[in-house]
Amino acid sequence: MTRKTRINAVLGELLTAVVTPFDADRAVDYDRFRELANYLVDNGSDGLVVAGTTGESPTLSDDERLELFRVAVDAIGGRATVVAGTGTYSTSHSVHLTREAHDIGVDAFLVVTPYYNKPPVRGIVRHFKTIAAESDKPIIVYNIPGRVALNLDPDAIAELAEIPTVRAVKQANDDLEQARRILAETDLDLYAGDDVLVYPFLELGGIGGVCVHTHVVGPQVKRMIGAFRDGDAETAKRIDEEIAASYELLKVQTNPVAIKAALNLVGHPVGGLRLPLVEASDDEIAAIRSCLERLGVLAAAPA
Repeated sequence: MTRKTRINAVLGELLTAVVTPFDADRAVDYDRFRELANYLVDNGSDGLVVAGTTGESPTLSDDERLELFRVAVDAIGGRATVVAGTGTYSTSHSVHLTREAHDIGVDAFLVVTPYYNKPPVRGIVRHFKTIAAESDKPIIVYNIPGRVALNLDPDAIAELAEIPTVRAVKQANDDLEQARRILAETDLDLYAGDDVLVYPFLELGGIGGVCVHTHVVGPQVKRMIGAFRDGDAETAKRIDEEIAASYELLKVQTNPVAIKAALNLVGHPVGGLRLPLVEASDDEIAAIRSCLERLGVLAAAPA
């Protein structure tokens, strides 16, 4: 069995980077998180990425992260995959989180390029090797130059692909030539890291996406991927065009500000955000509401 087949079987094609619900006091609401996890899996997600950027990982304590991993494994383990966001800009901290998440029983790890301290590629490779030594479970490399101020080019990703447990890359970079090279020069599975890239990456040979818009359009994205896999690119493209407002929604304000506002509007209360993130303004909420109405997931307000 090839690595490409194995990762597909283990992690799935469509993963949702799930938000972290908070109560009125900004404490993690684990009951709401459990409900949301089940809802997402019932509505298209093959698995969840827990405590990633969308989950507000920068403002979560280690204890909160680990408890979210436990709740996710308990809630959806066995019917969907749990990918733990364990990467930070500190190798030792990432090792600690990865070791603990492995013991909890997650299925894989999402490890972001170290941010802020901007190590050279040889340091990044050592970072990933050190983390990989903690578990035999798959690692998804998260390349998101817009947030970490450093792009992992295909040569760097090829180096990381030599690490046995590095099995996939979440590519939040719209350079399609780089994506094409990753597929041609490694045996890593390619996940779209920006929602708008899911269809273009499918055309290149990507496996699917690690998405945020699937909080509100999960079934549609699942159908899009399924149609493409079945050889019906025309239907897949049509679905991609029909959910264009979901891409617009995510641009209203920094993630996860907009998607949390959207969830609150459609009846999945997830609370607010922790500083320095702030809740959507009235104008932003109006724009988000418009997107949801056009998507057909929220009834238009009476005139």
